[in-house]
Amino acid sequence: MKEYDLIVLGSGSAAFGAAIKAVDLGAKVAMIERGTVGGTCVNVGCVPSKHLLRVGEINYYKNHDHAGLDVRSSLNFAGTINEKREIVESLRKDRYIDVAEALGIPILRGQAAFISKNEVKVNGKNIYADKFVIATGSSPHIVPIKGINKVEYLTNVEAMELSELPESMIVIGGRALGLEFAQMFAHFGTEVTVLQRSPGIIPEEEPVISDHLKGYLEEEGINIQTDTSLKSVRKKRVNVTVTVMVGENKKEFEAEKLLMATGRKPNTQDLGLERAGVKVDKKGAVVVDDEMRTSAPNIWAGGDVLGEPMLETVAGKEGSIAAENALTGRRKKMDLSAVPHAIFTTPQVASVGLIEKKAEEKGVRCRCSTIPMELVPRAVLAKDARGLVKMVIDAETERIIGVHILASLAADMIHEGVLAVKYGLTIDDIIDTVHVFPTMTEAVKLAAQSFRRDISKMSCCAE
Repeated sequence: MKEYDLIVLGSGSAAFGAAIKAVDLGAKVAMIERGTVGGTCVNVGCVPSKHLLRVGEINYYKNHDHAGLDVRSSLNFAGTINEKREIVESLRKDRYIDVAEALGIPILRGQAAFISKNEVKVNGKNIYADKFVIATGSSPHIVPIKGINKVEYLTNVEAMELSELPESMIVIGGRALGLEFAQMFAHFGTEVTVLQRSPGIIPEEEPVISDHLKGYLEEEGINIQTDTSLKSVRKKRVNVTVTVMVGENKKEFEAEKLLMATGRKPNTQDLGLERAGVKVDKKGAVVVDDEMRTSAPNIWAGGDVLGEPMLETVAGKEGSIAAENALTGRRKKMDLSAVPHAIFTTPQVASVGLIEKKAEEKGVRCRCSTIPMELVPRAVLAKDARGLVKMVIDAETERIIGVHILASLAADMIHEGVLAVKYGLTIDDIIDTVHVFPTMTEAVKLAAQSFRRDISKMSCCAE
C-alpha cells in the first residue's frame, strides 16, 4: 500500500527543488535525511564559505588603495567563526526547515536504503511510494596519498570550524574550492601554499584567466606550485610535511595544517541502489538520462549525486525537473549548455558557454576578443581594475558562444553572458543594448564592441 506519491532521499538543494515542485503539483511527498537538513550549500558550502571570504577580503584590503582613507581593524577569528555559525543556523531554519513545515513536507530522519523499487527502509520501518527522487548530495573526496591515514587533515567542513587561526597551511588542490580557501586563510593572516597537479590552476577555465589569477594570488603572498605529483605526507612534530615532485624536482612543504581540496564524491553508498535497479558509474555517481531518470523506471535523481557539475543552482533545477517528470510524465530535459559557474576569489572568476579550446574541439570556427578591466571606467573608479573579459563568438554568425570574466564582481557580471549564450544573441545585440554607466557589467558590452573597433581609442558610452 502506497504511503506517498513521491519520496525524496536527501534534504539539500536538489531535494528541496524536487519536494517543492511535487507540492506544486498536488502530490503527497516526504523527504528522508540522515544528516543535517539543508545539504552542503547552506551548511558547509556556499553560504559559510562566501561569508568567510567576505570577512577575509575586508580584513586584507582595508584601505583599498584609496588616498585619504585610513581604516584600522583587527581580526577576531573565533568571533568570525561564531558569526558564521549563526548565519548558517538562521538560513537553515528560514530557508529549509520552516519552508518544509509551511508546505506540509515531513522530513523523516535516518538512513534510507532501498529494499525494492517501491520501498525504502528507514530506522527499521518500511516506507512505500510510487516514485522516488535520489538527491543525497556529495561529500569530500580524499585522494589516496602515502601516509594520509596517519596525519590529521582538514576538509572544507573542518576548516570552517577551526577554533584558532593556523599560522601556516598547505592546500592540496588548485581548483575552485582550494583557491577560495587558500585566499580566505591568506587574507586572515595564514601563510598558505597551494599544490596543484595540472600545469595551471583552474585548468577548465580560459588559460589567460588561469594565468592572471595565479599572478594576483602570488602577489598577495600565496605560494602556488603547479605541475606537482603527490608522493607522501607525514607528521613532523606538530606540523605536517608533504612531499611532491614539481616537474622533475623533489620538494617538501611543511605547515601547521593540511587542507584537502581534492574534489567531492557522490553519496551513493548504503542506499541499496542495486536492489532498486539503479545503476551507478565507476565514480559512484547515479546514471541518469537528460530527463533525470535512472535505470529504474520509477526512480529519478538530481544534484551532486549525479557527479559534475556540482553546483547548487544546477541541483535545484535538476531536482525540480526530476519531480515534474516523475509525477507528470512531461519529459522535460536538463540543458547544461548555458549554466554559469563562479569562483569567489578576489578577483572573482565567472564563466558560461564554451572556452576557445572547447569550441575548436567541437569544430566551431570561432573568433575571440579579450579586453582588460583597465578599460572599464567603473573598475578604474573603484581602484580595482584587475582582470579581463574574454568573449568567444561563432565566426560565421557572430553569435556569442562563451563569456569568461576575471573581475572583482565577475559572479554578478556573468548573467548578461548567460542570456547571450542561452538565447543565441550576437555581438550586435549586446552593442545595441543601452547599459548603465558607470557599471562593471558595461565590460560585457565593451567586449562585444572590441570585435568592431579599438575600444582603447573610444570615449565613454560611444557606440
